[in-house]
Amino acid sequence: MTEFWQPVARVGLLAVLLVCLPAGAGELPDFTQLIADNSPAVVKINTVQKITNRRPRGMPPEVPEIFRDFFGQPPGAERERRMQSMGSGFVISADGYIVTNNHVIDGADEIQVRLIDRREFDATIVGADPRSDLALLKIDAKGLPTVRLGPDDGLRVGEWVVAIGSPFGLDYSASAGIVSAIGRSIPTERGEDYVPFIQSDVAINPGNSGGPLFNLGGEVVGVNSQIFTRSGGSIGLSFSIPVRVVKEVVAQLKEHGRVVRGWLGVYIQDVDRALAESLGLDNPQGALIAQVEPGSPAADAGLEPGDVVVEFNGRRIVDASDLPHTVGLMKPGEKAVASVVRKGSRKQLEVTVGNRPGDDRTAAAGANGDRLGIEAEDVDAQTRDNWRLPGGVAVTQVYPESPADLAGLPPGDIIVQLGYNAIGGNADYDRLVAELPSKTPIALRFFRRGRSIFSTIELE
Repeated sequence: MTEFWQPVARVGLLAVLLVCLPAGAGELPDFTQLIADNSPAVVKINTVQKITNRRPRGMPPEVPEIFRDFFGQPPGAERERRMQSMGSGFVISADGYIVTNNHVIDGADEIQVRLIDRREFDATIVGADPRSDLALLKIDAKGLPTVRLGPDDGLRVGEWVVAIGSPFGLDYSASAGIVSAIGRSIPTERGEDYVPFIQSDVAINPGNSGGPLFNLGGEVVGVNSQIFTRSGGSIGLSFSIPVRVVKEVVAQLKEHGRVVRGWLGVYIQDVDRALAESLGLDNPQGALIAQVEPGSPAADAGLEPGDVVVEFNGRRIVDASDLPHTVGLMKPGEKAVASVVRKGSRKQLEVTVGNRPGDDRTAAAGANGDRLGIEAEDVDAQTRDNWRLPGGVAVTQVYPESPADLAGLPPGDIIVQLGYNAIGGNADYDRLVAELPSKTPIALRFFRRGRSIFSTIELE
C-alpha cells in the first residue's frame, strides 16, 4: 500500500500500537498525576460544515437549468448537507482562549467545545494560520482550568511524552511514548516549510488533532498535528508542532487575528558531501543559496548564490529546512546576523528580515479570502521566467463554495487576466477584483502548469 502524509483528522481505521516494555516495570514513569492534573484543560471540538449542492449528484454541469426538473430537482433548487468532524484542543487562559489545529476548524460553519465536566460552548475563531496548522478559538467562559506551556527549547530525543485527546471520539484518552526526533521537516502541499516538527511514537489517531503533547513536568511541549501511516491509523510515527512555534503564532493570532512571517527571498537546497567539498566546508551542513530574489532582504544584505548559511540569528543551520524554520518565526523588520561560507571563507552579514509577500493582502481579505474566495500572492521570478509570464498573481488558497471554487480554480493556478484587463501584480489584481460586477460572467485567463486557459467566473 502506498505511504502518504495526512492530517490526523482525515485518516481512517484504528491501528494498535504495540509497545515493548522493559523487564522492570518499576523503571517506567507514573503518568497518573500528570493526566489527572491536565485532563480538565483538554477539550473536545466538534465541527459542522454546511455543504450546498446546486445540482443533483452525478449531473453534468453542462445540463441546462431548464432540464434539471426531469432529474427530480426543480430549476435553481439547492440541497444542504451537514458534514461533521471532530478534534481536540486545550485551554491556555482561564477566560476561554483555546488552541487547536487549523485543519480541525477549517471551513467549519459551527464549532462546539466540550469540557471534561460535560459543559458545552459555541466557539468563535480568533484567528487561524494554515501554514503552521494552528488556530485560536474563544469561548464565553471564566475560571477555566489551563495548561502550562513549556520552555522553547530543551526537549530531547528519548524523553517521555504524553498525549491527551479524543481519538475516534473517545473522550480524554491518554497515550504515552518517547520523542523519536526533533526538527523534522514536512513541507505542505504548497511547498512551505515553517514548522520543525517533533516526531514521537505516541499513539495518535483521528480526533487527537489539536490536542496537547506533555513532558513529564506536565508542560505542553507540542500540539499534535499529523501522522505518517500505511493503514490509516497510528503506526508510531506522530508529528507535533513545537511549543516555541505555538507561542509565537498564538501571540500574533490573539493580537492581530493573523500571522506575519519573516522573509528573506532566497531559494535554498541541502548540501551533500560533494558540494561541501567543492564549497570549502568541513562537512555537509547549512542551507545553500541557489537563487536570490531581486530587491529582497537577502539581496539588500549582500547574500549571493553559492553562499552557504551555517548560522542565522544565533541558531545553527544544519539542514536547509532549518533556515525557513528560523526566519519564519521572526517578525518583519527584525535584524539578524547571518553567518555564511563564501568561497571557503566565513562572513558575517547583517540582515533585516522582510515581510513575506502576500501576508498583508491575506489579512485584508479576511477569513474567506477576497471577493473571488481566494488568497493570492505575487508570482515569483523563477516561475515568471519558466512560464514566460508578463505578470499575474498565484492562487495559494481557495475557499469551499466560493466563486473561484465553483469556477474550478485550484491552488497553483496563476491568474493573468480578468475581463479585458491584464494583471501585472497584486495592485492590479486588487483593483480589478474590487470593481468586478456581481451576477455577471467575467472572462478569466490563467496559467496551469505553464498552459494558458480561458474560463469564466461569476460573483453572487
